[in-house]
Amino acid sequence: MLKFKADYFLLFILIFVSACSNTQSTPGNAVSQNLSDKSPNQHQYNKPMSEDDLLFTLLRNEYHHWKGTPYRLGGNNKKGIDCSAFVQVIYKNSFNIKLPRGTKTQAETGYPVYKNKLKVADLIFFKTSWKVRHVGIYIGDNQFLHASTSKGVMISSLDNIYWKAKYWQSRRIID
Repeated sequence: MLKFKADYFLLFILIFVSACSNTQSTPGNAVSQNLSDKSPNQHQYNKPMSEDDLLFTLLRNEYHHWKGTPYRLGGNNKKGIDCSAFVQVIYKNSFNIKLPRGTKTQAETGYPVYKNKLKVADLIFFKTSWKVRHVGIYIGDNQFLHASTSKGVMISSLDNIYWKAKYWQSRRIID
């Protein structure tokens, strides 16, 4: 829906320059369970990062910043944050994209995408009860970042039996 703008290009160039200083080759597009172990897809001969690698790098940095922040309904800072504020803050900080505050309106943003077609940075929505919705950000390898009510900001798997049963829809914001 939204295309990268000039400021994204500048950010891409900055990350490209720093990523290219290391010429060690690593397997591409594999997402590690532990984000601290994952480095962007780095190639010999200074090939640029893919868009997915760039998005993943930005999300990994956000995860390290927010990891362990407790869940707080209505919260929007490091003292406590809820799922929709977490998504809103990450999209603003990392992608310079303004999203609505609530899960209901976020679920109407962008366009729908099939679960088997998810890309890094897509939003994933769950129906956790009759009225309650939950949102996270897809990071690849069937994993997503979110603000969990029980454990705060964390990574979970879409293969988890709970999340698999509660899955509702996915939306693409960055096209």
